[in-house]
Amino acid sequence: MVDEESLVSFVAGGGRLSAPDNVTPRYRGELMRLMAIFVDSEMAGASGFAGCINLAPGLKERITATRIVFEKFNHARRVLELMEQFGANTSQYIGAHPWSSRLDRSVNLGTRRMDGDMRLNVFHYPINGWVDAVVMNWLMGQATVVQIDELTRGSYQPLADTLSEILPVEKRHAELGEEGLQVALGKGHDKVDAQASVNYWYPRVADTFGRSQSDHFDQHRKYGLRQKSREELLARWQEAVHPILRRLELNVPQIREPEEGSPPSRQRVSA
Repeated sequence: MVDEESLVSFVAGGGRLSAPDNVTPRYRGELMRLMAIFVDSEMAGASGFAGCINLAPGLKERITATRIVFEKFNHARRVLELMEQFGANTSQYIGAHPWSSRLDRSVNLGTRRMDGDMRLNVFHYPINGWVDAVVMNWLMGQATVVQIDELTRGSYQPLADTLSEILPVEKRHAELGEEGLQVALGKGHDKVDAQASVNYWYPRVADTFGRSQSDHFDQHRKYGLRQKSREELLARWQEAVHPILRRLELNVPQIREPEEGSPPSRQRVSA
């Protein structure tokens, strides 16, 4: 088995690893964490959005929402298969958490994790109606594109290749969210209500980029799994969404450096 020093030197020179046998235990731990965050987020995102299908205003929109749910579950399946190669018990994984459950809408977790669930915190919050759903899908979709694009350059080749194939589909999901919001506003949906959804989701999506000081990020950079900082990735997301907000005559909310967050209420509501 490769030793830690040799692996770090190999990936620092641009090398890519191709199989579980090529990694060290520490590298494996960080890689599995990244993959678990992706799988849990896709599972929770798909499960939550599934509850919004019947909120869609027309048959076309319901078909589109159904396709997004299917594709997100499929993305989770593909990365879960990579985790299985490292010994993850996929037969028990799907039932590990209530993927569709959500906290009360007033809760703000910041960057605090809860209950061993690796989903990004944005997927703990409930959706409040169709326009709220498309706003969340658009803002988080754009963040997903930025984050996956960064991981496609990672040092574990099978994951990088899989995410490279997933990326165009996730880009389309973000575009569909933007289209849904534009159509709703074009049909006269209350702009104040749409702005309220933007104000709610914008800082929570921004939190998905993490904190500036992160031990995990240092490890990811060391192992060649990621390179760009939280600030760089956040800026790329903002460059994508700010012009669209302005075009739709919606305000850009202010955000602050994410905090650990106060202890969350354990009260959950349905998606």
